[in-house]
Amino acid sequence: MIETGTKIETDFSIDIVKDGEEQTVTFSELLDRPTIVSVYMRNNTSGCDKQNKSLADEADWFDERGYNLVAISKDSCGSHKNYAEKLGINYVLASDPEYAFADATDSIVKKNMFGNTYEAPTRSAYLIDTDGTVQGIIKKVNTKDHASELKDMIQNL
Repeated sequence: MIETGTKIETDFSIDIVKDGEEQTVTFSELLDRPTIVSVYMRNNTSGCDKQNKSLADEADWFDERGYNLVAISKDSCGSHKNYAEKLGINYVLASDPEYAFADATDSIVKKNMFGNTYEAPTRSAYLIDTDGTVQGIIKKVNTKDHASELKDMIQNL
């Protein structure tokens, strides 16, 4: 995994849902102000729902302080649209089935589930400045209290 202070590659394309609309953007376009990227595994799963609900409940706090919120998983934009409506999400949901963001942050790890080994991104969060420099990292997200741990990270910068 990358370290704080590292500048990541930002010129890859990514599909997003923003304000209920699907778009394809270059990741750098999401960095029009400091941006929190929260990586989760899958829509409509217990831990991921808690993680995103925590962010949705506090999205205005981040916006008022000048931060974008982006939650990213391998789910399709169609799935993200339904998910945003279900949880009241008003921030960007990004679809990254090829793990372009995880490659940029060097955060793909081996995982085991039901005896099967596979590679996938870590459940982590990043505070990224407008030039792609990582200002903060949460290497293991607390799904129940994700917004609070992000607030603490921001306040301790």
